[in-house]
Amino acid sequence: MATRHLYVARHGDADAFGELTDTGRRQAGLLGERLAHLPIDAVWHSPLPRAADSAHELARHLPGVPVAAAPELIDHVPHVPAPAETPPPLRGFFDGYDEAEAAAGTRLADALTARFAADPDPAAQARDTHEVLVTHAYQVAWLVRHALDAPASRWLGLNSGNTALTVLTYRPGLPPTLVMFNDMSHLPAELRWTGFPTTARA
Repeated sequence: MATRHLYVARHGDADAFGELTDTGRRQAGLLGERLAHLPIDAVWHSPLPRAADSAHELARHLPGVPVAAAPELIDHVPHVPAPAETPPPLRGFFDGYDEAEAAAGTRLADALTARFAADPDPAAQARDTHEVLVTHAYQVAWLVRHALDAPASRWLGLNSGNTALTVLTYRPGLPPTLVMFNDMSHLPAELRWTGFPTTARA
């Protein structure tokens, strides 16, 4: 049975202007080293510079693998929950989102799952496929929520560190499998936990 493997990662550490920092480049390179032994077919990235640069940095360790932008991976709010399903501390975050913006976010989130959170292409026949997605925290959370068939509002509260690795697999006739989430074992201690609020670290 063919399996579609997705290796999903948030971009590397970025500055206030959305540009990859030196730390972010190191993180991306280390993620590339981790993925180098896998038979990667393609690297897809958000069109935003911090994700595009992360993808090209990690792809230096994947010679010959094509790297391309995927508009579905761009940073956006995938679902604006109703007030009743929004935790009170987060309600202010959604102030200013009108119905049109919320609907646009939903369409883009649906496009993301339709393109990537799907069974292997029948044209691949019995061959497994392996794809890297370099995207943003909200999109990682949305793909995980989708794989677990959780309520749409449960993308909230799923946080990903910079270049932390999440692995999802898809097989015909079976529910998706969340193999790992937010794994940072390829990063030394000083490069872990960027992209998170400042709190106690394990």
